[in-house]
Amino acid sequence: MLIVDLDPQGNASTALGVAHRPENTSIYEVLLGDHTMHEAMQQSTDHENLFCVPSTINLAGAEIELVSLVAREQRLRTALEGFLQESERDFHYVFIDCPPSLGLLTVNAFVAAQEVLIPIQCEYYALEGLSQLLGNIQLIQKHLNPALRVSTILLTMYDARTNLAHEVAAEVREHFPSETLAAVIPRSVRVSEAPSYGQTVHAYDSASIGALAYLEAAAEIALREQATNTNEGA
Repeated sequence: MLIVDLDPQGNASTALGVAHRPENTSIYEVLLGDHTMHEAMQQSTDHENLFCVPSTINLAGAEIELVSLVAREQRLRTALEGFLQESERDFHYVFIDCPPSLGLLTVNAFVAAQEVLIPIQCEYYALEGLSQLLGNIQLIQKHLNPALRVSTILLTMYDARTNLAHEVAAEVREHFPSETLAAVIPRSVRVSEAPSYGQTVHAYDSASIGALAYLEAAAEIALREQATNTNEGA
């Protein structure tokens, strides 16, 4: 599995235990064409088959630098396609972690991707953000990547003790019955603590309720993928 950290905050890089100091080769240099994705990729400390192209603080200025470049919306897709064709490893999944705003970095992610996985916090403002995001995705589909689709919605930070969490979950499932996973990620102290130790929640506390919930979600995604491949092959 390959994780491409496209968020200047570098939270995914931190959680996966890969170096992402300003002097490290990162996705920033890949987007500008100074280095290849293979040169920037690092193996995660969490698992031998988990790899990450890290983000650094340099990425914060990439939005401005990309504006003047040729095919600025296609930079990530071009780099990723070339990397996957030449790689000796057979990657089953590539996840692109996006920044929480629609700038050129997120547009690059949407153009490079085939599917969108949306984690939604079970809070009121998350619903407003979802509607805005879906509108932006439609624009990408219309102008840059017709193949892009929202395939998966994951409910997170779910607190079963509150009516709001139940209401948000019910509304999301009503509008997106086939996209929303049955698995729900509860609020968990262990999930919050794990990144501060440079670990995923599975490495930090694999028996915690948060880790088990994410495993359930991962299994559900894998089963969906298997069913899709089976139907396409039939």
